[in-house]
Amino acid sequence: MVSTSEPSDGLNQVIPRSEHTLSRSILSSAALNVLQRLSKAGYRALLVGGGVRDPLLGITPKDFDVATDATPEQIHNLFRRSRIIGRRFQIVHVRDGRETIEVSTFRAAPQDDPQPTGKNKFELGSTGQIIRDNQFGSIKEDAFRRDFTVNALYYDIKDFSLIDYTGGLQDLQQRTLKMIGDPLQRYREDPVRMIRAIRLASKLAFNLDPATAAPIKQNAKLLQDVSPARLFEEVNKLFLAGYCHETYHMTLQYGLFEALFPEAHSLIQDSESLQLFISQALINSDNRVEQGKPVVPAFLFSVLLWPQAHKRHQQLLEAGEPPVPALQKASIAAISAQQAYVSIPKRFTQNIREMWEMQPRLIQRRKNRIYPLLEHPRFRAAYDFLLLREQSGESLENAGQWWTDFQDANKEQRDAMVDALPGAKKKRSRPRRKKLQNGNPP
Repeated sequence: MVSTSEPSDGLNQVIPRSEHTLSRSILSSAALNVLQRLSKAGYRALLVGGGVRDPLLGITPKDFDVATDATPEQIHNLFRRSRIIGRRFQIVHVRDGRETIEVSTFRAAPQDDPQPTGKNKFELGSTGQIIRDNQFGSIKEDAFRRDFTVNALYYDIKDFSLIDYTGGLQDLQQRTLKMIGDPLQRYREDPVRMIRAIRLASKLAFNLDPATAAPIKQNAKLLQDVSPARLFEEVNKLFLAGYCHETYHMTLQYGLFEALFPEAHSLIQDSESLQLFISQALINSDNRVEQGKPVVPAFLFSVLLWPQAHKRHQQLLEAGEPPVPALQKASIAAISAQQAYVSIPKRFTQNIREMWEMQPRLIQRRKNRIYPLLEHPRFRAAYDFLLLREQSGESLENAGQWWTDFQDANKEQRDAMVDALPGAKKKRSRPRRKKLQNGNPP
């Protein structure tokens, strides 16, 4: 049976509008509409999570989450453009214009030996991992079910107050990321919390609370119990948000990179060039995000999986396999081996393989393939990948600079560059045919 009584500890602190800097003006119209509609329907509704935390740090929030005492079914019935998602943790996505607001029901605190109770359940697996967390409770219980103290701050638009049960405001001011409750138990409940700890600490430039950090390295193996498909989404959040270089080094420090990419990790440790290759790629990605340019998952994974693909390719070449089939087999094998840890959707694996398999063609630069390569939809990504390889110390016949110059050249200059390629055949002039005299050859 799951308890619905409120935790006896906690600050139970309400900070009035005059004593904090958060303003309703930071809310999107969609978030405000959801909060007001729930409130008018008689439910309690508050802003929670990053939409509260980030503005208090001077950061513009990217999305807004709402917590309420309405059940998922009640929320869904209230909003026509909504859908209930999730089995392990039911939430409701409410569409308002182009924006999606995530609405969750207050969760209850579990007892030591939880059992399913009716439709709403809290269940633990044999390893202590939460299988289902849909036992609903009060706002105070909900605060203690959240992961970090800085994510358990609530903003009430009825009186514009902040509600803090866990000391999150103090941790926010001290720039400390602290787990709510016993960190080891919370990591066992959901191992993904270890990834989130690293991601948030990197994003916010926070210090990890010592007790929060201590269990991570020895328990990184718990990620093996998480769905590889779910880990794909978490890896994207780690490395595509504009602070992936710092995140990468923290995942190495705390053993998470090894748990997510075991083969790449073992190869990287023994190669300075691979370390440089990945670091430079992640620095470039952070720069692109800062400039407002997109970073796609396919390119990220092409970089992270290249160590094992390159190793397999070299092994096949040494075994006498022709270069092109060897690279194709190596690409398939590297991606297949990774799927057991982080599952990469097929729409991305095809792009990854194309980027890799274009590498020898970019290096060889055969005359009749130059313009088709330039028009290939994956050319730019493959070219960027080639530059990274050269920057990390690989000798690739100066192909990167050649392609850089070729893209900057005009049509006449491009034709001259192609004609100057080693082995390029010069155009042969056809012999002139003599004019016919009286209809007969001379």
